[in-house]
Amino acid sequence: MAKQPPSYSKWITFTISDEWANHTVEEVLKGPLLLSGRMLNRLTRGKGILLNGRAPYLKKKVKTGDQLKVAVRPQEKSELAPEPVPFELIYEDLDLMLVNKPAGVAVHPVRPTDRGTLVHGILYHLQAHGGGGVVRPVHRLDRDTSGLILVAKNAYMHQLLDRQLREKSLKRGYLALIGATLPQVSGTISAPIGRDPQHPTRRRVTERGEPALTHYQVLNQSDRGALVQVQLETGRTHQIRVHFAHLGAPLIGDRLYGGPGLFMKRQALHSAELAFTHPLTGEMMRFTSPLPADMETARQQMGL
Repeated sequence: MAKQPPSYSKWITFTISDEWANHTVEEVLKGPLLLSGRMLNRLTRGKGILLNGRAPYLKKKVKTGDQLKVAVRPQEKSELAPEPVPFELIYEDLDLMLVNKPAGVAVHPVRPTDRGTLVHGILYHLQAHGGGGVVRPVHRLDRDTSGLILVAKNAYMHQLLDRQLREKSLKRGYLALIGATLPQVSGTISAPIGRDPQHPTRRRVTERGEPALTHYQVLNQSDRGALVQVQLETGRTHQIRVHFAHLGAPLIGDRLYGGPGLFMKRQALHSAELAFTHPLTGEMMRFTSPLPADMETARQQMGL
């Protein structure tokens, strides 16, 4: 059952440890709390910093046991209108959510007229539970890719989680069905990815592209294809789809990259695992999602 968030509070509290005693308020805010200069300026102007209940000077030194409170959960209003869009809530607290996105739902609107995205649905969920705000996905999935997505509920949490993403400590695992067998049961695909000048959305492997690294492990294979577990080290657009097509083993159902149309009506790709450290509690968080019904049926039909 998904964990529901406790009562809303705009403040987080940091208790000064021996390690940070005799440092200034500003040093603590930029150190363990990792506040950006821009956010620090905004909080200072908005009286969003308290030391033992009072607004401090940034150069004031702190001592062990002091309570530093920071208002990093402001009440924000989204420009989007909430809509009931289906998704599965896996986990939620005051700062982040983990949701399971169904295939066929875009993560966020691209044009002002777009409706029915995951972000619209999350706003609807938040409003129904007395909340609101701006929804900030930490990473993306293609419309027809299913599975786990991590969402920040405020700019501060997005900054901290995006840092983990860039430092590669946020781990993403996928399951894919490919339309060919692979000569090696495990390996790494290292091939730069760039835009395809012949198509508005398609990508391709090209020397002029951005570096892209994909690790894979074959879980099972037959004469009809294979079920592979995939770990991303970079996050290029369509990376998994492009890399396996480059190997001559495009994903089942992936018509954009030449995948066989048998068994699936969309690309057989599922975000099955997410692991990260909760930025505020330090707890290691790990979540998994089983294959959705269409991929499970295709797996069985492929004899995997």
